[in-house]
Amino acid sequence: MARAILERSPADQTEVLVAQSDAALTRFTHEVTNQNVAARGVEISVRAILDGQTGVASSNSVDDNDLRALVERAVAIARLAPKDPLQPPLPVGKTAPAPPNAYVDATAQASPERRAAICGALFDAAEHAECWCAGYASTSSSGYTVANSNGALASFDGTDAAVNVKMIGADSSGWAEAHATDVECIDARTIAARAVDKSLRSAAPHSVEPGAWSVILEPAAFGELLAYLAGHFSAQSYDEGSSFCSDGLERRYFGENVSIFDDYAHPLAPGMPFDFEGFPTQRLALVENGIVRNVVTDSYYAHKLEVENTGHALPAPNSYGPQPLHLVVAPGTASLDELIANTERGLLVTRFWYIRTVDQKQAIVTGMTRDGTFLIERGRIAGGVRNLRFNQSILEALRSCEFSSEPRRTAGYGFSTVVPAVKIEGFTFTSATEF
Repeated sequence: MARAILERSPADQTEVLVAQSDAALTRFTHEVTNQNVAARGVEISVRAILDGQTGVASSNSVDDNDLRALVERAVAIARLAPKDPLQPPLPVGKTAPAPPNAYVDATAQASPERRAAICGALFDAAEHAECWCAGYASTSSSGYTVANSNGALASFDGTDAAVNVKMIGADSSGWAEAHATDVECIDARTIAARAVDKSLRSAAPHSVEPGAWSVILEPAAFGELLAYLAGHFSAQSYDEGSSFCSDGLERRYFGENVSIFDDYAHPLAPGMPFDFEGFPTQRLALVENGIVRNVVTDSYYAHKLEVENTGHALPAPNSYGPQPLHLVVAPGTASLDELIANTERGLLVTRFWYIRTVDQKQAIVTGMTRDGTFLIERGRIAGGVRNLRFNQSILEALRSCEFSSEPRRTAGYGFSTVVPAVKIEGFTFTSATEF
């Protein structure tokens, strides 16, 4: 299909993206499935470039006449667009093999009954613990093909499975998740037990005073925080001055133990080995021992900044520029239990909720703890505490921190990352809640 569309285009340069998805989700609450949905579709996007003018059009129809009209529409849009003198040639194609286990047939073929069995294990645990639960189980497969008139032709198939559950008691809640490309790697009973344990142990929570605390963020909380740092490593953000590292690369912004990578081939989260221009994605050190080494680029920003293309383009058009989509934080040497045991007084945070940016350049964000916040006293969990609001610079948080030795994949709306738990000194909570 991509080749056929290219042959029809009269533009100077043409790029075709064919994206296919087959996604299903089973959502539940109070131990009843209340939503069971599945969607399968294909979307074709055509980018036409004529003498520096760019037009993009998309369609979800594979009808031959509609594809012909799609090309014509992209060309017509290009003729009306302003000319960009910095528009580079589309990248020439290169080989980009997929990492192992990115696609698992069992996940692609997972039935509603398979997802129902996962949910059933969660329901059993909730009823046994006298909680009620809410959450979802999902399975999906996706395929992408990118082709352009300069010879790029790359294709990838991937799968994903996820479980997210909250166990809710009379005055407490506990949360757990799991993500994998292989649905058979998801152990619903273990996930349920983790959420139940957090709910029961955080019962009868008491209040603690806001202020600067030693905190231990479990991977879900840390991953949510890190997602707000990802855009700072975009060449667009760097070039426009909105990134913390716009002041210069090869500088130390974090503690010496902080190393952050973009790695599409990490075994916990194998993903697409090329970007949405069909160019191979580099496995890249963004931060190395606290020093920012690189920002990610696409063909446009590689040309504009006169640097190498790292293969991190998003689908055109977009307002974000190139982005790191596979963040990985290097683990430490201590286990999570050891981090807790070495904390005289602090807080253990299961997850965050409703994070929003306060100051983009300084990477200051605000948000809430949720679904399992615990007091640590003399190296032991001393019970649940009511949730708190924080106001914190991510940069400052990662200047005095210690990582656990146990990386985990965590994900949310629009992000997926592999991170360990992290202990942070002087994490600032500004107010407390009544729940």
